[in-house]
Amino acid sequence: MTLKAIVLLSGGLDSTTTLAMAKSLGYDLFAISFNYGQRHKIELERAKTVAREIQTKEHRIINIDLRQFGGSALTDDIDVPTHRGNEEMSTSIPITYVPARNTIFLSYALAYAEVIQCNNIFIGVTSVDYSGYPDCRPEFITAFEILANLATKAGVEGMDRIKIHTPLIRMTKAEIIKEGLDLGIDYGLTHSCYDPNEAGLACGNCDSCLLRLKGFKKLGVEDPLKYY
Repeated sequence: MTLKAIVLLSGGLDSTTTLAMAKSLGYDLFAISFNYGQRHKIELERAKTVAREIQTKEHRIINIDLRQFGGSALTDDIDVPTHRGNEEMSTSIPITYVPARNTIFLSYALAYAEVIQCNNIFIGVTSVDYSGYPDCRPEFITAFEILANLATKAGVEGMDRIKIHTPLIRMTKAEIIKEGLDLGIDYGLTHSCYDPNEAGLACGNCDSCLLRLKGFKKLGVEDPLKYY
């Protein structure tokens, strides 16, 4: 019997690579994306394209209004920081951190998993080249997996345990890109920028763009994404 996997899909580089990796492992793919009030909504259009390209069985977009709380440059009228160096990115939690975002997203994925009887949830978090978000750390994923198996019918009734898969957790951005290229991903279909212009072009200066560009540069490969 083919195994099912729910994959959190933002339309960005990391989540797209995670989706392709799950497919390469033989899973039937059920992608889940979130329209949460983010300023970079173009990522949802990219997520739709990626889901079609990688041939997911189902792709759901969940509407949540995190702008009701704000508190982040992605969900509030706060400028997105730019031109930050590697040391600054690694020593402080930036204003682009959306409070409890991955906890919320994984909770929706967990509910989806129970309904379709799926025991595998994939999320493309990484603790190497990243912006310092607390909900991208291995400790958080371990804790959420424990919670998932305590808080669900499947866990209580002793059925197969729910597993949170993080295939990118120990990979650098360059290693992630290489993995994706080896799997045939067209990264021109993805979007990473936190502050695109009205035409949807990436800024090239926010943390996400800088980490992405650094990864491609280290590989000696040109990033196919268009920047303004």
